Amino acid sequence: MKLRVGQLSIVGKRDNNEDACYIDAQQRFFLVADGMGGQSAGERASGLAMEIVPQKLQLIDFNRAAGDQAVKAIDDAISQANYEIMALGELDSKLKNMGTTISFLVQVAGTMFAGGVGDSRVYLLRKGKLEQLTTDHSLTQALLDAGTLTPEEALNHRYKNVLYKYLGCKEGGQGTNPRQLKPEVGDRFLLCSDGVTGGADDATLEKLLNQGSDPQKTAEAIVAAATEGGSKDNITGVVVFVDA
Repeated sequence: MKLRVGQLSIVGKRDNNEDACYIDAQQRFFLVADGMGGQSAGERASGLAMEIVPQKLQLIDFNRAAGDQAVKAIDDAISQANYEIMALGELDSKLKNMGTTISFLVQVAGTMFAGGVGDSRVYLLRKGKLEQLTTDHSLTQALLDAGTLTPEEALNHRYKNVLYKYLGCKEGGQGTNPRQLKPEVGDRFLLCSDGVTGGADDATLEKLLNQGSDPQKTAEAIVAAATEGGSKDNITGVVVFVDA
């Protein structure tokens, strides 16, 4: 199968862009990160994740690795980035408490591994229907899972952006439990920061992913929709089309 990719990351209504993304030159993996900690700290954290995780993922045998081997390699890469972000935050007072989310899509031996840490997401559009492959590590999502919030209440809940797991905290390196699926011709994946989902709901994302044949134009349309929808954050989207 052939993959085609589009990506766009913009500052949005912030003063600087703490988001970052990475597209492997051989299209074996794709990453999106959303830094936290303000100004240089957030940028440093997301930038570190985009340096360290790709370096570690390069060690995977992308043609032959078994599923458990791939998951271990992904978790090791995330754990290493988490450790280094935490360590640098302790060493430099200007970077104290910095952190970042990360979402990933990794293709190994014909299987896609999708996951993340924090509230950056991975979506799959298959046969015209959108599915979120990741679960937000936010307090609001935890309350939703516990049944104490309705989906409607969760949309604007005060803890929506409060994360209990991200790169830069102890829990950030405790595994990703990625979804595993076989890609099909016609599949369309979206990796995005919460700047996208803060301005474009799932119905909008489903509509835009269903339209067009150019992943770059689709990525641009998604970022534009999030902007028009009132997103107050940096906005980053990576779109992956699966072709015959």
